[in-house]
Amino acid sequence: MRGIAGIVFDCDGVLFESRAANLAYYNTILEAFGLPPITPGDCERAHLCHTAASPEVFRVLLGEEHVNAALEAARLLDYRRFIPAMQPEPGMTAALAGLSARLPLAVATNRGSSMREILAHFELSEYFQAVVTSRDVVRPKPHPDMLIEAARQLALEPAQLLFVGDSELDQAAAAAAGIRFAAYRNDLAAEVKIDCHQQLLRLFSGEG
Repeated sequence: MRGIAGIVFDCDGVLFESRAANLAYYNTILEAFGLPPITPGDCERAHLCHTAASPEVFRVLLGEEHVNAALEAARLLDYRRFIPAMQPEPGMTAALAGLSARLPLAVATNRGSSMREILAHFELSEYFQAVVTSRDVVRPKPHPDMLIEAARQLALEPAQLLFVGDSELDQAAAAAAGIRFAAYRNDLAAEVKIDCHQQLLRLFSGEG
């Protein structure tokens, strides 16, 4: 793909189908506050849990006055218990292996400390030269901070990167950072639209 020298991936919804894991995680914390669980049918709040950084999730679900207490509860909760509920996207591992042999890859996610544990669990760490989370920047997505940080760590200009995301937050962050955007399995406006990881690999292997 002309002009692209590196790829940045979102995690949830792009590398993994993680809705079940995310809801289980946030529902565990809600239970500690005596609140009922969020169900998949509660589309707006379930989507929030799938895309936003934890401080924003807690702000919406619990109110500003409980954010710090919820973050402390989250800090004490071992996310590794939820990782088995995450499902790698079809063909993702093989595509990462092929892509990483051609150009540097990064992850930019609103997740916090769980991201590196997830990559290690699924034996994906070797494919990524940079991993940027909400803990590494002042402002999470939809702000551009973590994409700019990913570019810095890869020693590339933002215009040389392609960001693969699946949400409005990803789309907005890419636009604000001046990074080209690839929409993964959704109808967001994007320069590139892909339905599978092998399709992305073909874009960089001269096959399409």
